[in-house]
Amino acid sequence: MKLVIVESPAKAKTISKILGKDFKVESSIGHIRDLPKNAAEIPANMKEHKWTRLGVNIEEDFEPLYVVSSEKKKQVKKLKDLMKDADEVYLATDEDREGEAISWHLLEILKPKVPVKRLAFHEITKDAILHALDNPRELDMSLVNAQETRRVLDRLYGYEVSPILWKKIAPKLSAGRVQSVALRIIVERERARMRFKAAQYCSIQATFTLDDGREFVATLKEIEDRKIAIGKDFDPDTGKLVDEKKVLRLLMDEAMKLVDQFEKDSWKIESLEKKPVKSSPYAPFITSTLQQDANNKLGFSSRETMSVAQKLYENGYITYMRTDSITLSKEAIAGARKLIEAEYGKEYLPDSPRVFKSKVKNAQEAHEAIRPAGSKFRKPEEIASDLTPEQLKLYDLIYRRTLASQMADAEMESTVIRVTNGNAVFQANGKVVKFPGYLKVYAEVTSNKDEDRILPDVKEGEACDFGNPEINEHATKPPARYTEASLVKELEARGIGRPSTYASIIDTIQRRRYVYKVGKALVPTFVAFAVVRLMEQHFTDLVDMAFTAELEEDLDAISRGELERLKYLKSFYFGAGNHAGLEKLVTADIDPKEACTIPIEGSDINVRIGPYGPYLEKDGEKASLPAEIAPDEVNADTVGEIMEKGKQDDGPMGVEPESGLPIFVKVGRFGPYVQLGEPEEGSKPKMKGLPPGMDVSEVDLETAIKIVAMPKKMGVFEKNGEEIVADIGRYGPYVKAGSETRSVPKDMSILDLTFEQAVELLNAEKKGRGARGAASALKEFAEDDSIKVLNGRYGPYVKQGKINASVPKDMDVEKMTLEDAKKLIEAKK
Repeated sequence: MKLVIVESPAKAKTISKILGKDFKVESSIGHIRDLPKNAAEIPANMKEHKWTRLGVNIEEDFEPLYVVSSEKKKQVKKLKDLMKDADEVYLATDEDREGEAISWHLLEILKPKVPVKRLAFHEITKDAILHALDNPRELDMSLVNAQETRRVLDRLYGYEVSPILWKKIAPKLSAGRVQSVALRIIVERERARMRFKAAQYCSIQATFTLDDGREFVATLKEIEDRKIAIGKDFDPDTGKLVDEKKVLRLLMDEAMKLVDQFEKDSWKIESLEKKPVKSSPYAPFITSTLQQDANNKLGFSSRETMSVAQKLYENGYITYMRTDSITLSKEAIAGARKLIEAEYGKEYLPDSPRVFKSKVKNAQEAHEAIRPAGSKFRKPEEIASDLTPEQLKLYDLIYRRTLASQMADAEMESTVIRVTNGNAVFQANGKVVKFPGYLKVYAEVTSNKDEDRILPDVKEGEACDFGNPEINEHATKPPARYTEASLVKELEARGIGRPSTYASIIDTIQRRRYVYKVGKALVPTFVAFAVVRLMEQHFTDLVDMAFTAELEEDLDAISRGELERLKYLKSFYFGAGNHAGLEKLVTADIDPKEACTIPIEGSDINVRIGPYGPYLEKDGEKASLPAEIAPDEVNADTVGEIMEKGKQDDGPMGVEPESGLPIFVKVGRFGPYVQLGEPEEGSKPKMKGLPPGMDVSEVDLETAIKIVAMPKKMGVFEKNGEEIVADIGRYGPYVKAGSETRSVPKDMSILDLTFEQAVELLNAEKKGRGARGAASALKEFAEDDSIKVLNGRYGPYVKQGKINASVPKDMDVEKMTLEDAKKLIEAKK
């Protein structure tokens, strides 16, 4: 028996069908060992060493401490058992750094005594697999060293810097080599939005009519050789024109005077310019451009794109989706050209195949661009029934981009008409597609629809009449926030990180609540501002764009065998040249107050990060910031008003009778709450959130006393002899007696709940999660009875076997399809 080991069960299933009964294909289910995730995974005999908290022995040549996690031990045993009956072992993990490292770890753990061969392929098709079997190679230790160096470097960075963020800013924060720089890029854009000063200006548009009645619309471009200002002519930080001598800013009064004059003037065609324009197709997809296009065109997040692409690859529909190469193989080019000619005709084929040159220096994972698998591309409609809607959309995008990359240029005619009265110039732009070329299959969205207008043929000097003038008022807009697509593009342009890691980085900064989404835009929180501020002040190199890009180049050099791993790690950790070294940086004295204070430029008010969220502070006065407010809404122009609206009344509303302590009603990051007593050194006052649906205005002293009295003991529950306790929890009010817990209905007040009502609730059958009986189904699917939508304690959720996935609040259960349910289950897995 020949044993083939891959990293994915789905990949194993597909390859098994190709190889047949003489081969046993099994999965490692990803990495079988890694650095320890926590103290529990550190072997008992190693815990005495201080360095084991890092998982890297910094004292002995940065030797990693690898462990097999508890959830992987069963799979390791399975692989060892299979190996006993194997005559040969083939390692067929992905052909990139991670895949090479997985194969190396398999060798280290399994220690096979039979011949071992490394199979390399970038598409799961019969031809590719058989070719790999005929042409095995040795394990590439340069790739393994590069992956290990990257893993060690990221572990040192994260485990040394993250604890500083916990201590100085807030718990559960994290730092990372690429993550922290990506966060800085997002925060810098938000800072620019906070500095932004809007500028108002006008534009004038008019319709010009020729003697024979033909018309065209044109826009005022110049007056007395001065260009008419548009948005890009204004400084975003001052709102002023960058060059007042060459550019004229039109305001409404002046625009109206000009229109009055223009209606009296004589106009003629100053010039007509027609020129052919060609548009060439983009290169086929690489990892980063696939993420960008899927976000822009399909609305997919980077993580969703990679997840869907992984499934397409594992099932043999596309080539490997983690690649920096824009090259297509000869068979792919031949397949594309044959399909283009058959579907669209010879005129859509260039004379010779297009060859794209990659700007990526490192070719370690650059085998081929992402394209449909095989030498004969399957049309989307041919495989539609085998794919989910998301898979079909992404496959269609890849299919079209691949075909377009080998098609003829699009040919257009660009027309520019300039009209003058001798003093002012109006201009009309038009564009006509003469031959669509690659646009036939891969049309790009144009940002300027006016350029698509067809303009009439005119002659220089021809007279025309000015009419239907329109004066439009405009305001400059702040720089747009980053979306996932534009952030990926920016990171790639700066040479920061690897495209294959962008999805997890964007996912992490959202999970850590550094950023949240408004539409597609990534909006940073003030905690992100504090983290970036601390990093800029005390870890300057680590968030420097150029330094981080150089690190990436060094890691690439290690993968090519051009740079020695140990020397590199020593310089990073212990320092070399102008770089102080991570070990020294993390011991620096950092003032947490300074890190958590964010000055608002142009004002004397600061944003402070407190234990309960951000707030404004000026001369000892404080004002809570609403949780939903975006940082760019807190600027020099608005901060005073926000301060007044959110000012906290430091005076108590009264005294709690039993303790004699003052009671306050405050508004924090997570909403309004009642506070009992003042903060004291080393201790926090008691705080209790308001019951759901209660407004601050409804809280009088009596109500506040009832709220702060929670949890409230109500008597003994006879069924189990436990004390009944009423309280307001994270998910709303509830009563509890030992292990018996029941939510308090919305029509029942937790503050005035009686003992009898509490007993009645506890005696009622438990609903939702933890119920004795099965939860009733909100929705079932005839096509697949293994999936149901159930109502749980915390809202509706989708269930399939042991997998439970919460239904998002904005998703209507009634309108949910089976595909929606499957998508939630897949994401949960």
